[in-house]
Amino acid sequence: MARDWSPASWRDKAVGQMPDYPDPAALAKVEAKLAGYPPLVFAGEARELKARLAAVAEGRAFLLQGGDCAESFAEFSPDNIRDTLRVLLQMAVVLTFGAALPVIKLGRMAGQFAKPRSTATEQIDGRELPSYRGDIVNGLEFEESARLPDPERQIQAYAQAAATLNLLRAFTDGGYAALTRVHSWNLGFVEQSPQGERYRDFANRITEAVAFMQACGVSEDNTPEIKRTSFYTSHEALLLGFEQAMTRVDSTSGLWYDTSAHLVWVGERTRDLHGAHVEFCRGIANPIGVKVGPQADPDELLRLCDRLNPMNEAGRLTVICRMGHDQVEPRLPALIRAVKREGKKVVWTCDPMHGNTIKSSSGFKTRPFDRILAEVRNFFMVHKAEGTHGGGVHIEMTGRDVTECTGGAQAITDEGLADRYHTHCDPRLNAQQSLELAFLIAAELKEERQALRAVAT
Repeated sequence: MARDWSPASWRDKAVGQMPDYPDPAALAKVEAKLAGYPPLVFAGEARELKARLAAVAEGRAFLLQGGDCAESFAEFSPDNIRDTLRVLLQMAVVLTFGAALPVIKLGRMAGQFAKPRSTATEQIDGRELPSYRGDIVNGLEFEESARLPDPERQIQAYAQAAATLNLLRAFTDGGYAALTRVHSWNLGFVEQSPQGERYRDFANRITEAVAFMQACGVSEDNTPEIKRTSFYTSHEALLLGFEQAMTRVDSTSGLWYDTSAHLVWVGERTRDLHGAHVEFCRGIANPIGVKVGPQADPDELLRLCDRLNPMNEAGRLTVICRMGHDQVEPRLPALIRAVKREGKKVVWTCDPMHGNTIKSSSGFKTRPFDRILAEVRNFFMVHKAEGTHGGGVHIEMTGRDVTECTGGAQAITDEGLADRYHTHCDPRLNAQQSLELAFLIAAELKEERQALRAVAT
């Protein structure tokens, strides 16, 4: 347990990206109510995730983290949850089979409601209102009543997160995620695409492998991994009052765990070493992530490692790099070398989304798919050159057939963005683009594995 820390010690630190609630008493009442609610996840699950992330840090596994940019109340439905999970399962199968590595599945789900903003207010047609900060804080509608931060929204966010987790557990434990169902995971609009055909080839080979294992006596009855899979949840620990309310002492270990998610991360805008968000995260025993952009300094990253992972535990800290496609080569090597030189144990993952956001000629915020692919390629290329393991990818995606990121095999154009642009905040990859990315990563990991074998022999 961190010294001189309590779940409330962040309140004495400088805090950014937090909404200004007009009624502090109402906010305190909601937080007190949440503190009495049951946990959303359990300490033992978070410890299990940390142990699996330790394998990633040691180059023996891969982390797939994905989901919505910001979950919304309006789009909450079992179909959307199922479809996003289905794409993540497809991606994991491609990565596992193509790269021969265990894949840890970590959703940006069941809690990714709050969003940081570049400015506190926004203007439309001469009117200025508070910025939209996610459904857990205020509404998307550009109306004064909707944009007023409302603490009661935290209660609705908790209820939606609980229902989402309940459905995710039913899917992953109840047979939906069984390897014998790999063909049924193909979405209708993906099935007829080039990525769907490539996925069918993988699924056929997996089906043959499973049939062989069954003939050898390995089945769902004696090998649970064939029938079910572990799935974990994560979100940015942005709304610290909510996170504090969900933080409890684990009766087994005596440590504090944030029970709102298995892993929470500190964002690029809130990773001030002496700020409130780092202060809160340093004291909880969950696995922690920290996002670093192209301006990150190697010494600053080392201090963050010391602050967030003072015991240097493998699996405790994940560094999520969000550089931009043209900044990976000039910026990432210095960070890797510093961490490697000091013997810090971290999981290195790539967020190829946030550094590649542009405004299209049609007026929509978008992310060109070729830039996303370029950042992922450059991330693995740098790690290969430095002799380290590029351990994961962190993406904003959805199982819906949206048109929010340009390019990919579908060749979505600037003009085509308006067809199905549904995001409440940032543009997401659709199912076809997500699968296309998975095939690229699998090829990179396979090449890494072959290079290691060549060195070993």
